[in-house]
Amino acid sequence: MITGLDLVEWQLRVAAGEPLPLAQEQLQIRGHALEARIYAEDPDKGFLPSTGTLLHLSPPAENLHVRVDTGVEEGDEISPHYDPMIAKLIVWDESGPMSRDRARARMLQALAEYRVVGVSNNIRFLSRLTACPAFANADLDTGLIEREKAYLFPEAKATPAEVWFVAALAELLREANRGAARARRDEDPRSPWHARDGWRLNASARRDLIFRLGDEQKIVHVAYRADGYTLTVDGKAVPARGELNDRGLMRVELDGMRMDATVVAANEKRHVFFHGRAWQLANVDPLHHSGEGGGAEGGLLAPMPGKVIALIAAAGAKVEKGAPLLILEAMKMEHTIAAPSAGTVKAFRFAVGDQVGDGDELVEFEVSA
Repeated sequence: MITGLDLVEWQLRVAAGEPLPLAQEQLQIRGHALEARIYAEDPDKGFLPSTGTLLHLSPPAENLHVRVDTGVEEGDEISPHYDPMIAKLIVWDESGPMSRDRARARMLQALAEYRVVGVSNNIRFLSRLTACPAFANADLDTGLIEREKAYLFPEAKATPAEVWFVAALAELLREANRGAARARRDEDPRSPWHARDGWRLNASARRDLIFRLGDEQKIVHVAYRADGYTLTVDGKAVPARGELNDRGLMRVELDGMRMDATVVAANEKRHVFFHGRAWQLANVDPLHHSGEGGGAEGGLLAPMPGKVIALIAAAGAKVEKGAPLLILEAMKMEHTIAAPSAGTVKAFRFAVGDQVGDGDELVEFEVSA
């Protein structure tokens, strides 16, 4: 990006016996470039690799200043057998005393436009890293992440009300779009059964939508209007309307303010991309009962898919908190499963060499009384 030359092409030409295309004195460097590696990993869990299907993949648009080098596309699988890199995101800006600052601003914008659904990823972490004052001032060394831990891994804050509004509006618009699509296919496109306008005889239609994010759960009260909806969360009511396409892109109007957002539905999950950030909400069905029990209580679960390469403790052994029990290997990384507290290793569920899936119970563990 700073030379305008394809150095990989040069390598291939030289390997084929050709001379270097240019001499050293013919090279020129212009501007500043940054590269961010988009990985399927979870920074909040020690950057453990993440596996799964890329259900939605929308990189920023490429242009003179932005390039995306990738080998995957939407629908591909990130497996435990290969490096979990999704792409290299490269930005560049012109030469001058502020070229690095301008390139950094382009990186922040490009990361804000990146949409990945289906695997955990490091996009938000990279955004915080790029915005970090130490990075902005080029105060860089290998201890940066540990030194700036409070900035790079901030404590969770309350979810902005706009996120709940956008998630609810997307749900309503998606229902309306499905109804319109059925009407177009029907022999009677004017059938009222396709309408999703909340019509009631001598009454106004109201309903509740429930969303959850971690331990936070909100009820969005919906009232239908002729030109949209009134959405209420925690007593705050706003008029809302918008448009939603089949890629989850939204034009939103909340209380007269217009904005863009993306909401991608994946099973019960609702991935909300808004103002350069991302939230993963769950759409809660109040009629669904998941049941209690039957899980891996008393066991230790695999944090990622991988292969058991060592059993360190012995079945029946009494161990202290933090004692290593077994080692998993995945994507060129080793991860040690440790005792969560003092207790007894009752049994191992897998042997050395076995492949395990994400969430599989690895060890039957009994906590000391």
